Amino acid sequence: MLTLVRSLVCIFTGALACSTVMAQTDFRPPAVPLVACDPYFSVWSQSDILCESKTTHWTGKTHRLSALVRVDGQAYRLMGDRPESLPAMKQTSVKVLPTRTIYTYAGADVNVRLTFTTPALPGDIAILSRPITYVNCEVQSSGKQSHQVEFYFDAGGELATNVPTEKVVGSTDSVDNATALKLGSVSQRVLGRSGDDIRIDWGYLYVAAAKNFQATAGFGDSVSLRKAFGQLGPKALKGPLPEFPVVAGSVVAAVAMPMGQVAAQPVSRYALIAYDDLYSIEYMKEKLRPYWRKDGWEAKDLIAASISEHDRLEQRCEKFDDRLMSDLEQSGGKQYAEICALAYRQCFAAGKFVADANGQPLQFCKENHSNGCIATSDVFYPMAPQFLLFGPSLTKSVLVPFMDYAASDRWRFPFAPHDLGQYPLANGQRYGGGETSEENQMPVEECGNLLVLFGALAKMEGNADFASLYWEQLSQWADYLQDKGFDPENQLCTDDFAGHMAHNVNLSAKAICGLGAYANLCDMRGMKEEAAKYKKIAEKYAAQWVAAARDGDHFRLAFDRQGTWSQKYNLVWDRILGLGLFPEDVYQTEMAFYRKTQNQFGLPLDNRSDYTKLDWVLWTATLTEREVDFRAIVKPVHDFLNETPDRSPMTDWYFTSTAKKRGFTARPVVGGVFLKMLYNDSLWHQYASQDKTGAANWAPMPVPPKTETIVGTAMDSESVYRYTTKKPSGQWFAADYPATDWQEGRGGFGTRTTPNAPIGTKWNSDAIWVRRTVEISQEVPDRVGLRIWHDEDAEVYVNGKLVAELVSYTTEYELVEIPASVLHQGSNSIAIHCCQTSGGQFIDCGLDAIVPAK
Repeated sequence: MLTLVRSLVCIFTGALACSTVMAQTDFRPPAVPLVACDPYFSVWSQSDILCESKTTHWTGKTHRLSALVRVDGQAYRLMGDRPESLPAMKQTSVKVLPTRTIYTYAGADVNVRLTFTTPALPGDIAILSRPITYVNCEVQSSGKQSHQVEFYFDAGGELATNVPTEKVVGSTDSVDNATALKLGSVSQRVLGRSGDDIRIDWGYLYVAAAKNFQATAGFGDSVSLRKAFGQLGPKALKGPLPEFPVVAGSVVAAVAMPMGQVAAQPVSRYALIAYDDLYSIEYMKEKLRPYWRKDGWEAKDLIAASISEHDRLEQRCEKFDDRLMSDLEQSGGKQYAEICALAYRQCFAAGKFVADANGQPLQFCKENHSNGCIATSDVFYPMAPQFLLFGPSLTKSVLVPFMDYAASDRWRFPFAPHDLGQYPLANGQRYGGGETSEENQMPVEECGNLLVLFGALAKMEGNADFASLYWEQLSQWADYLQDKGFDPENQLCTDDFAGHMAHNVNLSAKAICGLGAYANLCDMRGMKEEAAKYKKIAEKYAAQWVAAARDGDHFRLAFDRQGTWSQKYNLVWDRILGLGLFPEDVYQTEMAFYRKTQNQFGLPLDNRSDYTKLDWVLWTATLTEREVDFRAIVKPVHDFLNETPDRSPMTDWYFTSTAKKRGFTARPVVGGVFLKMLYNDSLWHQYASQDKTGAANWAPMPVPPKTETIVGTAMDSESVYRYTTKKPSGQWFAADYPATDWQEGRGGFGTRTTPNAPIGTKWNSDAIWVRRTVEISQEVPDRVGLRIWHDEDAEVYVNGKLVAELVSYTTEYELVEIPASVLHQGSNSIAIHCCQTSGGQFIDCGLDAIVPAK
């Protein structure tokens, strides 16, 4: 059908419009990964033809990349939709592999292969964590004639900013073996904001080429540079630097290089695009460096190593892709392999590897396009199969920061946490009741997640040594599941978008498998009596589960809801961990029901809606371990990805009847599609044994610094503000702004429905501007922070200088460090603009001195 449509387009729009039409291939990804390194350095193509539209960040915001090839003086677009005056070379195919995306083109008597290689090699986190992508261009003559060829690549300044209107500065950078350009924001607010739909505005973007390519590099307007290259070739990039700073959206960093006379023998050149974020994650108020910097590397070291190792890394990536795709296809078929290839980089790119104080890897995943939480248990639980498959270092890097927090005095509940904060700030749980309330927590969910994952890790390693480091917590959670897990109370599970539900049958299955996993851990540690005790409990619960959940030809959604059903994806661990808890009849019964119930584009999550979760469907497909069942469940998912009208990075939440996205984009949970590989112990061991990182001896969790109040909040003192709910004119944030016509009121500002907020003045409009004069009687400390509660987005100025842009909301006062230099002894002004969209609302702040922990 798609081929017919494209043919009709050609008939009615003419040959010129069809010059870019790609030959029909078996699989059309909804979006194609180009640069996929971390949640900020993530660029995708959201169209079939790479040069038909601008490339974007995973959030959909424009992040421009462009590639041109000039053949005998005529330039052709390979990537980038501008300028239209340069013709697009016909794209003939696109293929997504685990570490590479390959486009092919034909025209001007040459064949072109454009390959984006992100060396995401899982056995070596030092390589995997490098924020680099090679853009390789290979050209060969398709006829008998040779051709003079040149290659051009550029990247937009907005890759280094949150929004394209921010200003950037650029420079050339001296690297021994490379010609390099550097772009970064003027503001450089390192780790200055947290949230979901935001992009980086600190650190530096690099575009480089090997010196032996005789490349020319330059900055300029994108359309002008590309046109000039079309007329003059690489020498068009020579010229003075722009007068920086400039608006990010108005500038690109470009490199161009000759490829010489190209005949039948292919000729290759490449550009390197890299990003140095300086600091990547704030963990318990300590800023952590990216893992690739653990040995003292700077950006120049990263670029130099990446250039010198290019050929070797390309070979390693090709070998890795070939082997993994072969194993995936043998395991589950070609369609399964294509799904996994598309998921692979997305999963790794939705998180960041950083180094702790001992230089050991910590991985923090991000809840892209849900709420931006960081290190979320019910996100790294579904993503875990990809990490588990490739070895203990990857798996432990996820578990260590979460478990250290759970073991700290900060976490006071008898169940596991949900998250560590909001990306990139891992300073304590934000979701639900946070650290203070059991409201909207996921107790059975999170306890089951961690026990299962520790069980899987122990199976991989053949021992429970790592579990022994956190035995107190794991034992406590096993006891919690013994008391609360079989028949869960009215609470959320990982599918929290479906709301609270009591007596959740699938959640009960997770608890039972969690207890079985804990029994295995006890056995590995030589605790035979404990192992027998929890094994017996798990077996008892499993028998009760079968009796209570059975509903004719299937098993129920909730124990007390006759005529309902749901996917029982949590049962997968019974077989993978060898627990032997549930009878074969359960799997066969459920699978038969699923196969007759699924829709055109997949199996719904349960009877409440026709939407589903892609990761869970791929888990459910493995339940019987029969190839015919697996492929029958996987095919509609492949059809969904191939036909969905929503052109964004892979969603995990969509409608099975229409193939439309329900929500969620580019989340790491898609790593769960690798779960089928864990059933094959031999294959699992082969991949896991390639772990070259050998991570061990992690540093203790950072101790957050203590604080001392300089200026109190509304929680502990009275404060008087000037405020207005009408947008003020002029420099309302300036230190000397005359706010005499503003109203006067006590802090804080908000509504009584905002839980626990100390309301001094009612505020229930969409926006508010507040100003406060504060006295600092002492000498300003070396480190200071705002003690602020913002619901929702807020921008804060101190003495007229912007010190914080805060996204989303908090549920209590939190500390945001600001430059001490903006304050002085005596009178200081604080000006805040806060916005409101829905739910509670509140704004108030004070000032704290930050005292280093002893």
